[in-house]
Amino acid sequence: MRKPLIAGNWKMNTNVDEAISLVRAMVSELDKIAGVEKVLCPPFISLATVKELVKNTSIQLGAQNMHFEDRGAYTGEISPLMLVNLCQFVILGHSERRQYFAETDDVINKKVKKVIEFGLNPILCVGESLEDNESGRTEQIIARQVKAGLSGIKPAGQMVVAYEPVWAIGSGRAATGKQANSTISLIRSTIAGFWDNNTAQAVRILYGGSVTSSNIAEFIAQPEIDGALVGGASLKANEFVGIVSQTASLKSTR
Repeated sequence: MRKPLIAGNWKMNTNVDEAISLVRAMVSELDKIAGVEKVLCPPFISLATVKELVKNTSIQLGAQNMHFEDRGAYTGEISPLMLVNLCQFVILGHSERRQYFAETDDVINKKVKKVIEFGLNPILCVGESLEDNESGRTEQIIARQVKAGLSGIKPAGQMVVAYEPVWAIGSGRAATGKQANSTISLIRSTIAGFWDNNTAQAVRILYGGSVTSSNIAEFIAQPEIDGALVGGASLKANEFVGIVSQTASLKSTR
């Protein structure tokens, strides 16, 4: 039985004071919700502060990115050595990193390997563009990204994959539950073919893309969807708590 996971990706939002206020507004309610892994992914500048705020709670932390080298002349980058005592998860290969920072499948694969090497849990993001979707290339693009991201890596049940159709991220236009479930089923079968079926069944696969407390039930009700990578809604305490709470309730009845 895969434990559901809800991760809040704050992206480039909140300064330290705003991060403190946001966490304080939801930490108590989030901590009460059992049966769901809860992960907050604030900007790097707030990781240490948020770590103290969630100490002795059930809430975990994630970073939004990471470099694949341990140290060196990489101005502005963050290495695994800087993260290993701060968080448990790292988001990798987000479509915004692929699109705006020209991250390739090869670079993302190096990052996934490094995250696993340091005992952190990767959240590998995959997703197709609107053009790819409308031209029927979803399966081709997703399979390529999954296989490239896992290349050279031993079967790892702690791997988390997030399916985020690029056309749904921040657009207010989410995929339907059935659409997301179908693509996530494809991801799981791709992992099974690349690694093995037992590992594929252990890997948690999330949906991301305009997830809110109003539509989370549609996704969580699907058999292949194990949670969500939440963007804008994770910046609103009541919204994020509502998403986690509904996930706990729905998954406990399945």
